[in-house]
Amino acid sequence: MTAMALAGSPAFTFAPQGGPQACPAFSLPFKLLALAMVTLAVVWGAHMWSTGLLEWTLNSSGWLVAALCMMSYTVWHILNGVTTLDDKALQQTWVWRKRVELNELSYAKLIRVRHFEWLIAPRLYTRTYSNRLTVFYAISPTMLQEFQRIEEVLKARSLHD
Repeated sequence: MTAMALAGSPAFTFAPQGGPQACPAFSLPFKLLALAMVTLAVVWGAHMWSTGLLEWTLNSSGWLVAALCMMSYTVWHILNGVTTLDDKALQQTWVWRKRVELNELSYAKLIRVRHFEWLIAPRLYTRTYSNRLTVFYAISPTMLQEFQRIEEVLKARSLHD
C-alpha cells in the first residue's frame, strides 16, 4: 500500500470485546517440556563433570555453561511470557518486549496446529505498514478469538482499499 493510499484511509481501530486482555503466551505442557529439557541438559552436564568426561576448564566446559545459561534464560521467558491486548497495542513479554501499535497493522494471520494447540501455542503473525514482522503467541481461547477478529477486520479492510 502506498503512502498516498494510506493518507486517504482511516486508521485501523480495534477494541477487544470485554476490554483489555492478558494471557500466558505458552501452554503448561510446553512450559513443562521446556523446563524438562533444560533440567536434563543440566543433569547431563553435571554427570559429564562428575564422571571425568569433561574437565572444568574454560576451553572444555565454558561452551557448555554458556549454552546452559542461554537455555535457562529462554526457558525463564517461556515460563513468564504474557501476551496483552488493549485498544492501542498488542504486546508480549519475551527475551525482548514485543509491541505493535494496532493503528500500524496492515496484515495479521492466525496460525494454528490443529489438535496440537495444547502443546504448540497458536501464533498471530503481524505486519505493519513499515513492513515490520512480529509474532505473538497466546493460549487463551478468548485471546485467540480476538486474534481471529483482528485478522478478519484487517482482511475485510484490505478488500475495500
